[in-house]
Amino acid sequence: MITLYDYLPSQNAWKVRLLLNHLDLPYRTEIVRIFEGEGQRPEFLAVSPTGAVPALRLSDGRTLAESNAILTYLAHGTPYLPEDAFGQAKVQ
Repeated sequence: MITLYDYLPSQNAWKVRLLLNHLDLPYRTEIVRIFEGEGQRPEFLAVSPTGAVPALRLSDGRTLAESNAILTYLAHGTPYLPEDAFGQAKVQ
């Protein structure tokens, strides 16, 4: 199962939550209280080297950080990311 490392006030994390829900993908949430220092814990830095949310752990253990990278990964092969280069550039 996908794990979303999230902080509810984060607008970047909100975008990822929104796409996960639009795609109807099951996921679990792990809240990272970035203003309380949880983003700087070694175990979270192993997931997100900058200590920022959102971050994603895939079911196979691989991790992605940064909202645009996560959104691109999730949207691949769906109507949310066109197949042609110009369309993809417009999304980015």
